[in-house]
Amino acid sequence: MKKNLNGKVSGLEKRRAWTGVLFCSPFIIGFILFMIKPMFQSFMMTFCEVQVGAGKFDLVFTGLTNLNKAFRVDPDFSRFLLEGFARMIVYSLAIMVFSFFVALVLNQEFHGRALVRAIFFLPVILSSGVILGLETNNSVIAMIQADISDSMQGVSITVVLEDILKTAGVGVRAYEQVFTLIDNIYDIALASGIQIIVMLSGLQTIPKSMYEAASIEGCTAWESLWKVTFPMVSSIFLVNWVYTIVDFSMRTDNDVMSKVSDIMVQNLNYGLASAMAWSYFVITIAFLALSSFIISRRVYYYE
Repeated sequence: MKKNLNGKVSGLEKRRAWTGVLFCSPFIIGFILFMIKPMFQSFMMTFCEVQVGAGKFDLVFTGLTNLNKAFRVDPDFSRFLLEGFARMIVYSLAIMVFSFFVALVLNQEFHGRALVRAIFFLPVILSSGVILGLETNNSVIAMIQADISDSMQGVSITVVLEDILKTAGVGVRAYEQVFTLIDNIYDIALASGIQIIVMLSGLQTIPKSMYEAASIEGCTAWESLWKVTFPMVSSIFLVNWVYTIVDFSMRTDNDVMSKVSDIMVQNLNYGLASAMAWSYFVITIAFLALSSFIISRRVYYYE
């Protein structure tokens, strides 16, 4: 009986695995057919000078010349990398915290919960395709923003508080980061839609019996948050962290990506652009692997 039971469980796990592969197969097939060759060509361009001809291009091997130009000759690339990764860490942490606490609120029982959830998921819709273009290039929105700014007569509460705290001279750098995040709360909320949904799905998998047991043992709501909720959704934090880093590294306002695009499109220097792109890719993957390894050491997996 035990052997048969184990066989059934094993068969169920195999079916689930094949179902996952089936759902991923369109992406896998598309990646193999349309991405492998361009990625290989781009990698080769990193070590070559690209001579573009009529309907073709020739590669002249130059070794590490393009990488040397990217890191030691170009005046902006290294600085963009450092500033970009510092900004990535700060904003990714802010997105993780924001999405977690918003998901906690949305997981509570209250009237109109479905409507509020839909509102918080709207950034996912607004941050895609044509709607994003309308948002970023809309003269009406720009006019409204100008009217709001004029109506406030240049007075900003955050600016006043920032000036007061700077005058006190305590933790100036930390306050600057906090107020920068406050000023960019719209961008953080816009980038948190998927993370909120994923975090909410994780919160809904926590059995209510665990909270009941914690309450019987005398745990307060604050203690239940850190002793029950946080460990039970720690694996979701890892998933959201990976998604957030990948999403942030591909943003349109990324200085590194803009630099690569300018060199490729305006200067037609495909070799240098490939060297910068691959360097950025490798460094991002290394940072993602290291941070994921550190986080995974604290992840609690349960059956």
